[in-house]
Amino acid sequence: MTVFENVKTGLLALAIIAGACLKGTGATAQTQESLVVAGGCFWCVESDFERVPGVIEAVSGFAGGTVANPTYKQVVRGGTGHYEVVEITYDPARVSYEQLLTLFFRSVDPTDAGGQFCDRGQSYATAIFADTPEQRAVAEAVKAQAEADLGQTVVTPILGSAPFYPAEAYHQDYYKQSEVILTRRGPKSKAEAYKFYRSACGRDARVKELWGGAAPFTG
Repeated sequence: MTVFENVKTGLLALAIIAGACLKGTGATAQTQESLVVAGGCFWCVESDFERVPGVIEAVSGFAGGTVANPTYKQVVRGGTGHYEVVEITYDPARVSYEQLLTLFFRSVDPTDAGGQFCDRGQSYATAIFADTPEQRAVAEAVKAQAEADLGQTVVTPILGSAPFYPAEAYHQDYYKQSEVILTRRGPKSKAEAYKFYRSACGRDARVKELWGGAAPFTG
C-alpha cells in the first residue's frame, strides 16, 4: 500500500469509529444484533471490539466444528473443527454490520490461511460466520474491498451460520483481569500476561505491516 492509500484507509477506519459515536447521540433503544468472527486468539479480538462505540458485549468462544459444547483443551488439541471466535453483540443504531466487518479485516492478517501470527493451526484461522444471505452479501463486498485496499489475496472464508459455544469463564475479559498467575516471567496479573503475549506473538506488528495507518486497534 502507498502512503496515500495508508492515510486514506486509516481515515476510513477512524471515520467508522467516529461515525459510530455520533450516530449513538440521542439514539433510541434498538434491537440488538450480533455477528461471529474468527480472528486468531479470541482474547485479542474481544479486547479490540469492546473498544468500538456501539458494541455492547464481546464474548470469546468456539464455532464451526462438530463437537457440542467443546472445551478449550479439546479445541486447541485439534480434531473438533472449531475456530476460536468472538460473538460481538452491538447496537445497529450506533454501528453497522458492514462497519464492524471493515474494522475486523483491518485488525487481522487475512492473507494467512494457516492461523494468525504466532498461533498456528485451523482453530486460529480467520473466518466470518454469516447468518443470512443478506449478511453474506455484505461480508463478500467488505472482503472484496479489503482485498482491493490491501492489494493481496484475502483468504478469510465467509461461512454459514453455526452454533456459538462460549468459552470457559476464565477466558472472558482476560485482557483486563487482575488475578495473578505464574508465568515464565514470574507472577503477573492476567492483564499483564495478556499484554506480553500480544506483543510477543507479533499481532500488532504484523497488522501494522499489512495495513499501516488503516489498522484501527494498534495505536
